[in-house]
Amino acid sequence: MIMQFNPNIMATFPPPVMEARRWIEGVEFPADRPLINVSQAAPVDPPPTALREAMAQFVLEDDETHLYGPVLGLPDLRAEVASQWNVAYGGDIVEAEVAITSGCNQAFAAIISTLCAAGDEVILPTPWYFNHKMWLDMGAITATPLETGDGLLPDVKAAAALITSKTRAIALVSPNNPGGVEYPSELLGAFFDLCQTRGIALIVDETYRDFDSRTDAPHDLFTRPDWEQTLIQLYSFSKAYRLTGHRVGAMVTSMARMAEAEKFLDTVAICPNQLGQRAALWGMQNLEEWLGEQRSEILARRAAIDAHFPKLAAKGWKIQGNGAYFAYVTHPFDERSDLLAQRMVHDIGVLCLPGTMFVPEGDPSGDKSLRIAFANIDAQGIAQLFERMETL
Repeated sequence: MIMQFNPNIMATFPPPVMEARRWIEGVEFPADRPLINVSQAAPVDPPPTALREAMAQFVLEDDETHLYGPVLGLPDLRAEVASQWNVAYGGDIVEAEVAITSGCNQAFAAIISTLCAAGDEVILPTPWYFNHKMWLDMGAITATPLETGDGLLPDVKAAAALITSKTRAIALVSPNNPGGVEYPSELLGAFFDLCQTRGIALIVDETYRDFDSRTDAPHDLFTRPDWEQTLIQLYSFSKAYRLTGHRVGAMVTSMARMAEAEKFLDTVAICPNQLGQRAALWGMQNLEEWLGEQRSEILARRAAIDAHFPKLAAKGWKIQGNGAYFAYVTHPFDERSDLLAQRMVHDIGVLCLPGTMFVPEGDPSGDKSLRIAFANIDAQGIAQLFERMETL
């Protein structure tokens, strides 16, 4: 029997985090030098105790927790997102312009399903978030790379030059994964103007908005006239409330696009995780102070990266971006980053992702870069990380 496979799936690269985990299989790490894992940008701690207690009550006392719910999510959660976003961004978002999804990745997949057919194009700044690239590849949609250079900020004029008759959207991530950089409000505004003028969508993935170092609104896009005709915002509750295993994300867009996305969501998952949605709502209403403390901790780790990096800079390393959960660095060795990353497992007990996983094949910038995801190591752990990297 001949096994048949979808050629688009076969042509898609393996999940990078899972691929990296294979590098540590069978490797023994001594007790005095345990593995430092900075490969995945997700909290490993469970939700705070108060939230888990609330979740237990939902499981025991709210029978609706165990049943199908609305395809576009719990109305109360959608309304809460709209309300809090209006305060944060100064906009006028309504509940019907918010949908809850099974994680932010599903939000991206749903939005792309409403925008693109096979053969269409989406512009992605490089280094890009690999799951965005993977989803486009699976749908035979061309990911057009937009190089960002040393500062990791995309250029609007360069993006304009890449737009063709097949371009359907530009997708940005801010704070950025993998680069860590926060896109200035003016830059996001310029991309909005470009997309609005050219009649394409602007997708802004703000998964890490809760850990942005700025205290003011990161952009004014929700205040723009007819924003919903151009802007599509994506968000994740996983990072804010440690709900990674419950898969809760959100998207904000026009009601017309929401009606089309509903078809995709109903077919794939029917409804988002009911317990996760209730947990997200409870978190939004009760954990503002706790979330502020988490933000302060992440900002302290970002500061620790800056404080300890000079010891690597003295050896030829450079830092390109640092923020949210990530530092993106270039190494000084005459060695491809994917080979260096595997050597780091054995030589210094560190697991990180190489830049080759975030750029098109053959892009030389990937050979020199590494992503350090510091969400799960504190300032002391960051100091140990750099001590080990200094010995390479």
